[in-house]
Amino acid sequence: MTPNQRGSLFMTISMAGFAVEDSFIKAAAVTVPLGQILIFMGLVGIAWFSTTALRVGDAPVPRAAWSKTMAVRSLFEVAGRLFYALALALIPISVASAILQATPLVVVLGAAVLFGERVGLARWFAILLGFVGVLVILRPGLSGFDAQSLLALAGMLGFAGRDLATRAAPPALSNAQLGVAGFTMLGISGVVILGAEGNAAMPDAHGWLLMCGAAGFGIFGYACLTSAMRMGDVSAVTPFRYTRLVFAMIIGALVFHEHPDLPTLIGAGIIVACGLFILLSGRRRVG
Repeated sequence: MTPNQRGSLFMTISMAGFAVEDSFIKAAAVTVPLGQILIFMGLVGIAWFSTTALRVGDAPVPRAAWSKTMAVRSLFEVAGRLFYALALALIPISVASAILQATPLVVVLGAAVLFGERVGLARWFAILLGFVGVLVILRPGLSGFDAQSLLALAGMLGFAGRDLATRAAPPALSNAQLGVAGFTMLGISGVVILGAEGNAAMPDAHGWLLMCGAAGFGIFGYACLTSAMRMGDVSAVTPFRYTRLVFAMIIGALVFHEHPDLPTLIGAGIIVACGLFILLSGRRRVG
């Protein structure tokens, strides 16, 4: 296999891992307070990536992690983790995942506005059309509108802000150090949710198993994602991020007995098509 083929394979495996992680969070939230789930996942992730950093002689939390850019990244990370976790607990996993796929569209828009990156007319049109896809899923003002779906939208915007801030993050930070920062923010978002809910409880054996599954697949997905980005060209492996939606819909149907309606499928198709167009057109420009 070529490096790009291996990278694409690892990206697909990573997205499968994240989809399974989402399903464990959703299942655990039935009996375990959501805040506790996120705190547990945060602690496990911090321990894992701190150990990874120490193995190669890096400090888990270096001085560069306290920069203003990292502070902004952390705020967006908390928002993304918090709202997306709430969405997973309250709305169908297929809907939450479909809205999440609009993240690259917002990142391209933000890069054009904040960093002055050039975006041609066709890509601007694709961004606008992608947002139409989000509206098709949300259906504001129509009978099928679910206000809780806005939680997924808020989470998506938080993750987009995080990705934009990551571009400006100190390059000296390793992937393990960024992992420590990310899972710290996951734990903090759990503290915020638990403080608002105020319903801490001791999980039973089944609850612990689900939380361990969520933490394990979250770390697994992150590790595969890191490997994918190192193996192949970014422009070659990034389009395979959209396989997460496929895995989420399969899990939603088989595990949670979800059946996405036609507007959700149409909206998801529009978002994915526009995202792929933007990624592939950007690849041609670079080439």
